[in-house]
Amino acid sequence: MEETNTLFGRYEIGGLLGKGTFAKVYHGKQISTGESVAIKVINKEKVKRQESIEQIKREISVMRLVRHPNVVELKEVMATKTKIFFVMEYVRGGELFHKLARGKVKEDEARNYFQQLIRAVGFCHSRGVSHRDLKPENLLLDDNGNLKVSDFGLSALPENIRYDGLLHTQCGTPAYIAPEVLRKKGYNGPKADIWSCGVILYTLLAGFLPFQHENIMTMYTKIFKAEFRFPPWFSAESRRLIYKILVPDPENRITIPEIMRVPWFQKGFSIESAFHSEEELNSSNKAVEEDSRSNLSSPKFFNAFELISSMSSGFDLSGFFENKRKTGSMFTSKFPATTILLKIETMAKKLSFKTTRVKDFKIKMEGRSEGTKRRLYMTAEVFEVTPGVAVVEFSKCSGDTLEYAKFCEEDVRPALKDIVWTWQGDNTCNGNFGDGVAGQSGKR
Repeated sequence: MEETNTLFGRYEIGGLLGKGTFAKVYHGKQISTGESVAIKVINKEKVKRQESIEQIKREISVMRLVRHPNVVELKEVMATKTKIFFVMEYVRGGELFHKLARGKVKEDEARNYFQQLIRAVGFCHSRGVSHRDLKPENLLLDDNGNLKVSDFGLSALPENIRYDGLLHTQCGTPAYIAPEVLRKKGYNGPKADIWSCGVILYTLLAGFLPFQHENIMTMYTKIFKAEFRFPPWFSAESRRLIYKILVPDPENRITIPEIMRVPWFQKGFSIESAFHSEEELNSSNKAVEEDSRSNLSSPKFFNAFELISSMSSGFDLSGFFENKRKTGSMFTSKFPATTILLKIETMAKKLSFKTTRVKDFKIKMEGRSEGTKRRLYMTAEVFEVTPGVAVVEFSKCSGDTLEYAKFCEEDVRPALKDIVWTWQGDNTCNGNFGDGVAGQSGKR
């Protein structure tokens, strides 16, 4: 990675920002706009060796769910045979941890950071996401002092909850972990996150951790008992709030809605301007969905993650991220969606298939003769990747699988060769995709 300077002709790669167990993060710049981004480069072999596949899958899923001003944005995901690339929002100010390394912050500043943290965490919880590793190292600051929650590698989704309605994986950073997580008897993810938020607030105001000891078991004992002391400069209001958060029994711990009603928290804070209520958010999402359905001029957007999970062998992450895919065949094209659809319809008619437009960018094709297992029946749908690139997916709905495979190989491929850029599973992509990223200029 160090010797290259372009990623798929879309991003310039800059200096190293940081590195972890199986990933490095670089500063990057989007070539078309000049926008700064952070590019997380993950080594697939290291991930597989350390059995962290589920962690990567979960991180992608979570970051697609939690779009919020106070959460670092995942812009797109790309891959080669050996690496996965997360292109993320670049947060220039660095970690809140580095600010705390210089000592405590003033109460008004601490309150501002805490308000933003609670906004972000509350939004994540409304989406069924528990972060599980909240700490200053995972809180970033932009140029304007806005806080951004990052690193969702240890987060949990509703499907991670067991039959008892609790999470059971012990994870996080010792000084910030809630006592119920340490007990290994199951815990409520959002309640555990709130405890971590309380530790962060204390640390912002004090300049040091509430629970610390050179012997980790002694530190855990302090956490179990919520045994800590306030420095004399803490205000009475901030003390009362922290006492309500750092409660060992999660059932008696204050909730996020209750935190947001505390007078100390409300100073300089407007709930209305901070984020929409759940009802407003659902209404907004519904309006966006309806608007997208009414837009007939372009096909449905095909997410970059779906693309790299299903295209050529150089980018094939299907076995890495997905349990299974439906039987299908897929290709990319640089032609407009209307041209692609017309070409498919013409091909189908020549092969004596009956065609029906299921919706604006999806065609149903049905064979006129009976096959081994009923008539061959399939669909072809066009998705947009970028304004200049489309993905076309064929899917078998009924009929014999071998007949379908033969039909795709012997009839469909030759008939559509004039509009195809690359087929799923092919080893090359017209020379534009490879294992490395140096000097690449092809669009996805």
